[in-house]
Amino acid sequence: MAALGGIPVLVLKEGSERTRGRDAQSANINAAKAVASAVRTTLGPKGMDKMLVDSLGDVVITNDGVTILKEMEIESPAAKMVVEIAKTVDEVAGDGTTTSVVLGGELLKKAEELLEQELHPSVITLGYRLAAEKSKEILDEFAVDLDIENDEDLKKIAKTAITGKFAEASRDFLADIAIKAVKLITETSHGGKRVVDIDNISVEKKTGGKVGETMLVQGMALDKEVVHAGMPKRVEDAKIALINASLEVKKTETSAELKITKSEQLKAFLDEEEREMREMAMRIKASGANVVICQKGIDDLVQHYLAKEGIMAVRRAKKSDMEKLAKATGGKVITNLEELNEKDLGHAEFVEERKVGGDKMVFIEGCKNPHAVSIVIRGGTEHVVDEVERALHDMLMVVGSIIEDGKAVAGGGAVETELALRVKAYSASLKGREQLAVEKFAEAMEIIPRTLAENSGLDPIDTLVELKAAHERGEKTAGLDVYSGKVVDMWQKGVIEPLRTKRQVVESATEAAVMILRIDDVIMSKRESPPSPPPEGGGGGMPGGYGGMPPY
Repeated sequence: MAALGGIPVLVLKEGSERTRGRDAQSANINAAKAVASAVRTTLGPKGMDKMLVDSLGDVVITNDGVTILKEMEIESPAAKMVVEIAKTVDEVAGDGTTTSVVLGGELLKKAEELLEQELHPSVITLGYRLAAEKSKEILDEFAVDLDIENDEDLKKIAKTAITGKFAEASRDFLADIAIKAVKLITETSHGGKRVVDIDNISVEKKTGGKVGETMLVQGMALDKEVVHAGMPKRVEDAKIALINASLEVKKTETSAELKITKSEQLKAFLDEEEREMREMAMRIKASGANVVICQKGIDDLVQHYLAKEGIMAVRRAKKSDMEKLAKATGGKVITNLEELNEKDLGHAEFVEERKVGGDKMVFIEGCKNPHAVSIVIRGGTEHVVDEVERALHDMLMVVGSIIEDGKAVAGGGAVETELALRVKAYSASLKGREQLAVEKFAEAMEIIPRTLAENSGLDPIDTLVELKAAHERGEKTAGLDVYSGKVVDMWQKGVIEPLRTKRQVVESATEAAVMILRIDDVIMSKRESPPSPPPEGGGGGMPGGYGGMPPY
């Protein structure tokens, strides 16, 4: 609302809310801090889990930061921005979602202290950006080249990512699966750079078993069953036809009407339909295929002819599965059955239908050099299977990023302690007011080792003092062993994380803090609720009658 010559001018819609200046900043910072404190207790090997119950009563039990934030029904726009940084870190690095949110919340808490000292938000954001750039330089300097051919080093990376999660009990077993899967799908680009696309790993979940029964399929596992009882349930030396066409009677494109006046015409019509169906089955047979995976439907008659020829068939496969099958088997997805020939077929050692957890699944195994693989996750309950899937996703992502980049850093709060000391020293070299913001950035870094100590039941102050003293002595990889409560060398302990994860955490946390700090005006429009119908028998339809009035 503005005033023009003493007359108020309404600019905003009636019912809109507006918060300005320090009130707006304070509200946004508090919302972001609340989100950070919600996930803070899940950080580290001894972090706790959260149980989230949605409006439908569905339960999720997890300590995965991004999952918690996705499941929480957050209203505050500032808090939603913090959720977005967790999603970004999850997509880019896989691990480090909780760390980024906790760090973002602490950066805003430190910024609030500077705002109270009348420091302008633009000065704070400049200082934070300088500190973030310096942090990334220090990280690059701190990073160590890892031999990606050494499975033991890759295993340490994978095990660090799963530590503290429910599936930790099976971490050695799951780490082996993750490393094998990622190595199988690793491709080399034209520039000679290694490329890992985690989307080429298909994950199927089946309850009714134990986590130790989780398996890696060197090929594909389809959550489908063989369409006809008369078809073979196992085919050796499989030649697979991948068809994206309907193996049914073709419908005309335009609406047409057929008039049949004699029984001979009807018989001829049905015979033609049957001949067309038989032709489809014979075309598949002629190509040399003994397994058919169809993206669309297969008519009962076509199924019958395929079964007679001893050809196994699966229908209504997902488009994403068809693309992965083409990569795994080396075949081509055909859209026109007439074009199907031997060159287009995929190959596998065998295709077999098996019962897994009460459901039938089709396994295409023994593919040579597959660029797409499947992992079938087992677990006693749905909650267990879901949590193992989340842990496995983190492991696949960190192993993928280390294979692509080849650089790693020490975990256990070692990186954050080193950054806190080095960034603080860097702040002394600055001459402007941004020096204060850089110093606060360094202080905010300490929240990670402090939280690790708190979540492990250790004294955070004593732990921080010990960690800083070790780093001052030149022990750059010294971190907190939460099990013994001592400060030890994280490289020797095998607690290693990809450089990409730490860089992304610093970038995302800083970006979120800077974006929230720059907001000094929040204008919220009123949500329009649908008009409620008048109560029955009230008001008699008269305007302004009691029946039409809302209750007090």
